Amino acid sequence: MKRVIDTVFASIGLVLLSPCLLIVLIIIVLLEKKSPLFVQERLGRDKKVFQIYKLRTMLDGEITSLGKILRKTGIDELPQLVNILLGDMSFVGPRPLLELDVVRLGWTGDYYVRRWSVRPGVTGLAQLGARCHRKITWVYDRYYVENTSLCLEMKLLCLSVGVPFLGKSMVRKLVNR
Repeated sequence: MKRVIDTVFASIGLVLLSPCLLIVLIIIVLLEKKSPLFVQERLGRDKKVFQIYKLRTMLDGEITSLGKILRKTGIDELPQLVNILLGDMSFVGPRPLLELDVVRLGWTGDYYVRRWSVRPGVTGLAQLGARCHRKITWVYDRYYVENTSLCLEMKLLCLSVGVPFLGKSMVRKLVNR
């Protein structure tokens, strides 16, 4: 059922947001003279490798001026609606990681298998609530996987939409209540 809901809302989102997305794509091409999309291999459900799509926010290892705005507002994540349509991702779930990150974090053993039992999300509890720290992120991811509910997902989606308006620090406070 979650997959159907994700697909319906991702389709609606792409249709409604396509004018905005098209304008941003054109601006990136004009300003940076490079592909406006950033494509990278990530690990998804059951550690299956997939291509994640994002808007390009960096050039030569530096975040661009436009990239700062795109990241702050979350607009850089909009192409992940395609990943949702392809079934690689969900709106809510643990963050899709690079294989290198999984090794670096030490999340390779049987203890971490449960994290990979769900599709990764565009947003999630760890993305909204944690500062980058492997133990805290693991606790949030595990909590999400073990306590997934419509109520939790709706709360996380509402908080994600609120980030551009409330700011990340206020959203973190709300998540950590």
